[in-house]
Amino acid sequence: MGKYRKKPVEIEAFQWLGRSSEVGAPEWFRSALKHVGTPGSVWIDGDSAQIFTLEGMMAARRDDWIIRGVEGEIYPCKPDIFEATYDEVDE
Repeated sequence: MGKYRKKPVEIEAFQWLGRSSEVGAPEWFRSALKHVGTPGSVWIDGDSAQIFTLEGMMAARRDDWIIRGVEGEIYPCKPDIFEATYDEVDE
């Protein structure tokens, strides 16, 4: 068994700051709000965003990051994990 390094990939993400974040959210997130009940869909429940992933329901709470992965999948990430895993990319 050898050691492996994760390949660098670029993802899109924004920080969820509660219900008001919906207004400034990227288009891919706002579009997911329209497809409730299917994997990849999102709906707002108070100050959390409920995300229907292939692994089941996940909640993004205030200050969590919401990520759009390399295959378009959407999922939440806690701030400490996000900071340890991702660096901002200059455009």
